[in-house]
Amino acid sequence: MTPTQAQHAADLIHTTWRTGNAIPALPTPLRPTSRAEAYAIQAGIMAHTHAPLYGWKIAATSIAGQRHIGVDGPLAGRILAEAVHPESATIPFGANRMRVAEAEFAFRMAHDLPPRPTPYTPAECLAAVATLHPAIEIPDSRYTDFITAGAPQLIADLACGHQFVLGQPTTANWREIDLAAHPVTATVSNHRPQPGIGHNVLGDPRIALAWLVNELSTLGLTLHAGEVVTTGTCVTPLPILPHDTVTADFGPLGSIHITFGA
Repeated sequence: MTPTQAQHAADLIHTTWRTGNAIPALPTPLRPTSRAEAYAIQAGIMAHTHAPLYGWKIAATSIAGQRHIGVDGPLAGRILAEAVHPESATIPFGANRMRVAEAEFAFRMAHDLPPRPTPYTPAECLAAVATLHPAIEIPDSRYTDFITAGAPQLIADLACGHQFVLGQPTTANWREIDLAAHPVTATVSNHRPQPGIGHNVLGDPRIALAWLVNELSTLGLTLHAGEVVTTGTCVTPLPILPHDTVTADFGPLGSIHITFGA
């Protein structure tokens, strides 16, 4: 795939996202056949935003999630600044086809982690973290059938990135808490609360953070200070409809509450 083809694919994905439409797949000449080509397309989407990159998301951090979309491991996706909503805002529901919300542990970085030949350890990644936050991600895809799209096309599609809300930084001493064993409860409107746990995220949200850092490192990319990494859902994705409210309760680590519009 040439740089021009990668940019044309990025342009198509961005236009499809902003118009609320969907496509069956990328046209064959623009369709990535490897993770490297897919990440090149994803990078091209940044040409459509004038704001700095907000951060990164990790998709398919559970075995069930990987099976659902037919991939064999996690996927990294950029979080664009225009996709981020304040917790106090009413979030437009729009043409969302996935129609789920996800409760996630998110880290904001204090220091850069640049590419290097040897992998970063979870301890090194945590040492570069400034704050831990509860977060809610609202994923979506630009493909009419994202389940069969395959990993390269999904990566190109921002790893199903769509909307994101970051909660307030926790005031608890989170570095002394076992995040893998930490329970989370998520509720949609008046439905039954759904339980979750940090272990659902690649075994531990801290391991997920290290995975993201090392995935970027292999691509020659730096995770920058100030950027946010949201580590994947720790509850089964919650079905949502217009006008629903979603609450994710992380216990002593805080909670986050969002409302959808029409």
